[in-house]
Amino acid sequence: MSVLRTVAAAGACGIAVASLAACEPAAGGLDSAAVAVTTDRTATATLERLTFDVAWLSCTATVNRGASPSGATTAPGSATVDCRGETESGQTITIKGKVTDERAGKCVRGDLTARIDRKVVFQATMLGDCSAAPSSTAPGTTGPRTTAPPRPGPTVTVTETVTVTAVPAK
Repeated sequence: MSVLRTVAAAGACGIAVASLAACEPAAGGLDSAAVAVTTDRTATATLERLTFDVAWLSCTATVNRGASPSGATTAPGSATVDCRGETESGQTITIKGKVTDERAGKCVRGDLTARIDRKVVFQATMLGDCSAAPSSTAPGTTGPRTTAPPRPGPTVTVTETVTVTAVPAK
């Protein structure tokens, strides 16, 4: 029985370590899951402020490591964001661009373009409240680091899809 417990405990520790490594920020301090969730929240709020009733929005983010699959060079420390959704009236929402900074789930900075039925409804270099403390410190910036420094070893990219259902306006 004790061998079984030891094996179970070792397996649980392995899962915990793998989970922590998957959430570790990439180069430049960006975490793809945090970028996706924050972009989703701030873009939804922005569209709602522009009087679009968002039925749902789902964002994914991939942290760039300096070269794209096509071989083209991309800026390290940035994330490519792709969001898709729909308004309450059935119009297609797309948001695409690059994020270079994500702050505590409250703000993203970069270059984002939102379209509804292929018509540009906003282009932004910042969404949300960027007066919040950064989630992490990117190279070349000052301030305390709020996450552990990256550990050497394999790099893991996490892509998260988030679906938000807007609460109907009153």
